[in-house]
Amino acid sequence: MRDPLFLESPFLMHFKKAIVFLHDLLVAGLAWLLAFHFRFNFSIPDSNKESLLWSLVIVVSVQGVVFWGFGLYRSLWRFASLPDLRRIVLAVLVSTLAFVMALFLYRRLEQVPRSVLLLDPILLITFMGGSRFLYRSWKDGHLIPIRKLSATPVLVLGAGQSASRLLRELFRGSEWEVVGLLDDDPQKKGRMLSGVTVLGAVSELAGCAKKYDVTQVILAMPSASPWRRRTVVEAANAAGLTVLTVPRLEDLLTGRLSVSQIRRVELEDLLGRGRVKLDEAGLHGLLTNRAVLVTGAGGSIGSELCRQIARFSPSKLMLLESNEFALYRIEQEFFEHFPSIPIIALSADVRDPRRLDELFQRFSPQVVFHAAAYKHVPLMENDNCWEAVRNNVLGTLNTAHAAIRQGVEKFVFISSDKAVNPTNVMGATKRLAEMVCQGLHSVGKTQFVVVRFGNVLGSTGSVIPKFKEQIARGGPLTVTHPDMTRYFMLIPEAAQLVLQAGLMGKGGELFVLDMGSPVKILDLAQDMIRLSGFKHDEIKIVFTGLRAGEKIKEELLADEEKTLPTHHSKVRIARAREVSPTFLNDLCNWIEQTPILSDEEVKRGLRDWIPEYSFERAPQPPRHR
Repeated sequence: MRDPLFLESPFLMHFKKAIVFLHDLLVAGLAWLLAFHFRFNFSIPDSNKESLLWSLVIVVSVQGVVFWGFGLYRSLWRFASLPDLRRIVLAVLVSTLAFVMALFLYRRLEQVPRSVLLLDPILLITFMGGSRFLYRSWKDGHLIPIRKLSATPVLVLGAGQSASRLLRELFRGSEWEVVGLLDDDPQKKGRMLSGVTVLGAVSELAGCAKKYDVTQVILAMPSASPWRRRTVVEAANAAGLTVLTVPRLEDLLTGRLSVSQIRRVELEDLLGRGRVKLDEAGLHGLLTNRAVLVTGAGGSIGSELCRQIARFSPSKLMLLESNEFALYRIEQEFFEHFPSIPIIALSADVRDPRRLDELFQRFSPQVVFHAAAYKHVPLMENDNCWEAVRNNVLGTLNTAHAAIRQGVEKFVFISSDKAVNPTNVMGATKRLAEMVCQGLHSVGKTQFVVVRFGNVLGSTGSVIPKFKEQIARGGPLTVTHPDMTRYFMLIPEAAQLVLQAGLMGKGGELFVLDMGSPVKILDLAQDMIRLSGFKHDEIKIVFTGLRAGEKIKEELLADEEKTLPTHHSKVRIARAREVSPTFLNDLCNWIEQTPILSDEEVKRGLRDWIPEYSFERAPQPPRHR
């Protein structure tokens, strides 16, 4: 929601300026009158009363002109600050020099005491600056220290720059009352920040919460390490407190913080994925005023790619999706949030080469991001193997051929860490699709770039939404294996790095995104229970055993592959084995054969194409914890 300040009408804004200007003229006259009275101990001689009146008119008139010229009425009292005070001091000093010259020229300062010329600017600066800062203090809630009856008492963890900005926001509202700060810097203990005392270290949280009857804490340490945030959250949860947090430091420093942005700590906050630095200039060259097509545009990654691409103002953005509802949803989102971006919603199946050719010819995309895929491992492992091959491999082949025929400049294929030493059909088909892009690189002018990464938090069908649903039902949470680990990144981060890798690629590369350290699924489940306000004995965790095709641990690189660093810290380049010259023809003959292959026939065929593919299952763990 926009600040109501920016919703005021021009008339109201001009009216407020006039009121402030009138206020300054009145205090200017008051300062001049008081200066005279102070000079004569409030007993002005008759000989000086006439000079007081004629000089008052000249002084106030000159000061009014100077004040307006200095732009004092472009500032808002609501946000009065030291730069405003400096501007007031300078304006008063200049106006003093100006009216002294005017008085000298008019009557050579006759009957105007010299001490009045010194007292007037001091009084005027006090009146003008004091009234502005009193108004801001009143609006910020500093003038009335009485506890707000409807406010919720809260402790703030952290006493740095972010906490200072947060306190200013909280003082303006009536929802929260900050009763104290906690910070591990011993030098800050007992000191005050914006009128709030630093009570002690974060380790004293439980005692302070009990003393001040606090049930909620706000974590104002956006630059803290993931380990530190996790420790604080665990301590707060152990004390039975609800933990809220503020946006990242980068967002706070831009001044966009508002109370509405304070939210409960989510799992993403504990993973601590760093902010992605993008080559903005290069991406503008790749995407701005260019025709861009995204396949699978209604999916988690595809839709986020569309949002990130929209930031660079493409000439048109084509959203290709086979699921009607997903296509409708992303179309409506763009109508609402990106009305200036020309979008084309295309209902199409990547397995239909004629439809793809028709669309590529009609809309002439210059850059293609191919995100369409079947990605759910257990679903594709049994009874759907041939469909996985057709969608993930044939779909990639069809889209790539259409891109080559139309002369697309760059084709970015989004792959998966499950393509490394695959143990399931989904991973094997993604590896085969990678090989398709490698094989087609030298066929035409299109540059083929492959980007490989792991799981994304919150994507459709991923473990996090599933855990949330299970917690909402009261549990239990189902985890396949106690040692199951996965690499995770946030959806926006993944999309941004895909764009960055797409920009860096010149054709034929296989990029691997930095996924950080692997995370145990059991730890995720335990974190989500704590973050939801429950204890471990209130929500059970049940081990169900590995599903068909699942690995206990994922990999990002095959055994035969090596990576090299790039100029971007989160993107590495891999060297996969070469694809044989006859690979594409043989693959097309296999996929386009008339009979539908059984699951076993598909798996045997995939093993012929990908020698490292194996689908032996791991031993089952105990089912309950």
